[in-house]
Amino acid sequence: MVADDFESGYADEPTTGDLDLVERHELRRVAGLRTELDDITEVEYRQLRLERVVLVGVWTEGKVAEIENAMAELALLAETAGSEVLEAIYQRRSSPDPATYIGRGKVEALAEIVQATGADTVICDGELAPSQLRNLEDRVKVKVVDRTALILDIFAQHAKSKEGQAQVELAQLNYMKQRLRGWGGNLSRQAGGRAAGGDGIGGRGPGETKIETDRRRINDRIAKLRRELKEMRGTRETKRQGRRRNQVPSVAIAGYTNAGKSSLLNRLTGAGVLVEDALFATLDPTTRRTQTPDGRVFTMSDTVGFVRHLPHQLVEAFRSTLEEVADADLIVHVVDGSHPDPEGQLTAVRAVLAEIDAGDVPELVVINKVDAADPLVVDRLRRREPHSVAVSARTGEGIAEALAAIEADLPRPRVEFTALVPYARGDLIDRIHRDGEIATIEHTADGTHVTGRASEALAGELAAYAV
Repeated sequence: MVADDFESGYADEPTTGDLDLVERHELRRVAGLRTELDDITEVEYRQLRLERVVLVGVWTEGKVAEIENAMAELALLAETAGSEVLEAIYQRRSSPDPATYIGRGKVEALAEIVQATGADTVICDGELAPSQLRNLEDRVKVKVVDRTALILDIFAQHAKSKEGQAQVELAQLNYMKQRLRGWGGNLSRQAGGRAAGGDGIGGRGPGETKIETDRRRINDRIAKLRRELKEMRGTRETKRQGRRRNQVPSVAIAGYTNAGKSSLLNRLTGAGVLVEDALFATLDPTTRRTQTPDGRVFTMSDTVGFVRHLPHQLVEAFRSTLEEVADADLIVHVVDGSHPDPEGQLTAVRAVLAEIDAGDVPELVVINKVDAADPLVVDRLRRREPHSVAVSARTGEGIAEALAAIEADLPRPRVEFTALVPYARGDLIDRIHRDGEIATIEHTADGTHVTGRASEALAGELAAYAV
């Protein structure tokens, strides 16, 4: 075949996001395993069976629509993790039951549903105590996981960078450490010397149990991960210091998961990062250098998506990454205008921003997906959030208005100047274009007469040519 006849399958060269999406979709779970063969080892290509789950929630306050939205979100999380949702139930209570999360009668009903549907997992919409997990598993006879474990599992599937994987593993170990239990007594068997799992010296003697040994190993692994993350944090801090030294403004894109942050970053900067209609599709932060229409350079960073009741372990593990938001000069807060409860998204994200000390950073609300949103909802959000713009990252509607709003909110250089710059110092004119603001510019016989605003360092260099 002639080389000129080759077609790659892409209209243009594939971006990193295109390649990541292809890789993620190379292996897809399906609803069942169907074969007429008695011996499935003869099947060369086998299909993966979905985990069949039942969802359980407790409604303590608010309207019925709020718990229904919460259960719908839990179903999306379960499907993102690779599950098939069979049933969903919730109970109205003043507070979750301290023993089983739901009341005794609901536990019996849940056990009947699990048996009737053939489910193999129960997912609860809340963070359960170890005793609640144990009691529920003993009564429904299948595996029980809570919302925190579910989100951690999704993060573990989607983390790609070394830092992201270490952060997720740290969060998982902190969660797991308090929930170790002995399956069939295996983890609670006392042993010492060589019998202590082959540990020998260092096994703490004959009184140590297997569960204590596992907990000690988890603590050792946590300590190692924290050391590694501290080194990675130093690298990230060095990059931030370089941007501060050059006085490059930074913009952080934050928002609820699946609100369209990565799509907006691609639309504004051409970053080419992965875009998928799924919760927590991208976890690893992406920073791109771009510029305003008047030529000022700034950086724009995509961040991990937030969610209602984001697990505390994840906030702590991703703190170094979330510091990109706290140190930003402007937060572009993306909200999904087509979501049933966009106000709830705004509240949930701002709660996390306050937790990471980013509540005082200037904020621009970007209402995304207006092409699919109800215009009345968009108008309601615009009235609630006066400093906001409405866009569609998919169609490009409102992007120019968003760029203008970002440009207006970026910090302005503080020092005003008037200078006659010789033509031999064209490098200074270039730096004024990139890092300053030009009010007027005129080319004269003696040089370039320019007025505007600049940083203190640049104004100091221009002082030699002040007029």
